[in-house]
Amino acid sequence: QVQLVESGGGLVQPGGSLRLSCAASGIDFTIDTLAWYRQAPGKQRELVAVIGGDGSSGYTDSVKGRFTISRDNAKNTDTVYLQMNSLRSEDTAVYYCNVHGRRRWQTMDYWGQGTQVSVFS
Repeated sequence: QVQLVESGGGLVQPGGSLRLSCAASGIDFTIDTLAWYRQAPGKQRELVAVIGGDGSSGYTDSVKGRFTISRDNAKNTDTVYLQMNSLRSEDTAVYYCNVHGRRRWQTMDYWGQGTQVSVFS
């Protein structure tokens, strides 16, 4: 059974930093990408950062130069991190990790439970 467990959210002042973690276990398919999304109140969920199997990464424009996505592959567990620096009030949202992959011809998508990030003074 696939499980994604997120941690690391919280309350921080503008200019501060947080590090989100998402541990994915029970993966029995080929992972194509690991990603972080976020959803602010009244807004649609948006892609924040994505990392591929080859280590290549991409970011939405508003976080470039401030956020860094990385991954760690350990036995039976893939962990994806999001280091968030120079946080702004507009970064306030619920952050979700996503695992996207495939098993034979079937597309697989799993989501974490979400972790709240609140930035305000």
